[in-house]
Amino acid sequence: MNTVLSQFLIEVPTATVIWSLLLVLALTGLAVLVARPERDQTTEVAAGSPPPDAPPPVADLRRYAEEVAVAAAGAAQTARRRRAAWLAAQDALDRAWQAYDEADTVARRFAGAGALPRPRTPRTPTEYADRERWLHQEAVAAHWRGELSVERLRDVFAHRDGWDPRRHPVEHEVMLARAVREDRRTAYRAAAGRERVAWRDAELAAEAARSLAVEACAATQRLRPARVPLSRPATSAARPTPAARWRPARVN
Repeated sequence: MNTVLSQFLIEVPTATVIWSLLLVLALTGLAVLVARPERDQTTEVAAGSPPPDAPPPVADLRRYAEEVAVAAAGAAQTARRRRAAWLAAQDALDRAWQAYDEADTVARRFAGAGALPRPRTPRTPTEYADRERWLHQEAVAAHWRGELSVERLRDVFAHRDGWDPRRHPVEHEVMLARAVREDRRTAYRAAAGRERVAWRDAELAAEAARSLAVEACAATQRLRPARVPLSRPATSAARPTPAARWRPARVN
């Protein structure tokens, strides 16, 4: 009786340990089977998408390089056109200054005309009609030469702004010279403003062309395959040059 009881007490704990191990193994396998599809799915998704640090495809790089090259060519053409426009504006500014300088020289000749006595002429309707006719002819001639503006010509014919046809032709000549100088000064200032705008546009266009040219060069460089440095063949170590031995001179 004691033998059977002792054997029972020994075998029952052993069986319990074995069944516990089998249960742990079964639960572990079930957990692996449950978790494996997610890992496989994650692996498939990761395999389908390129890694974050991978370079873009060659086709995208080529298309980008072509687009940047086209944009750089257009920007260079625009820069050349803007520069030509600025050079033309600069030439126009030089001509406007030269015209103003000539008109100023002519107007300065009449600086002391006010101190001279006025010529005496008969004040008759015929004389006034001749003065008016002369004034209108000189104003129209100055306008056709490009010296007098349309607004100033209208004032002359409307007898506004001091243009009195009854004045002496000498006074009309002084007034015409001063009017021409004022109009050419106005034209010079307008030409200077156009030249500044043209220069600013040319500078902006040149800067844009330079930036696109640099970007196009960089895009072309990215298309070229990376050069792998060739491994140098193993060479034997250079032998050290033996040091020259010093020998005492032989004395005869």
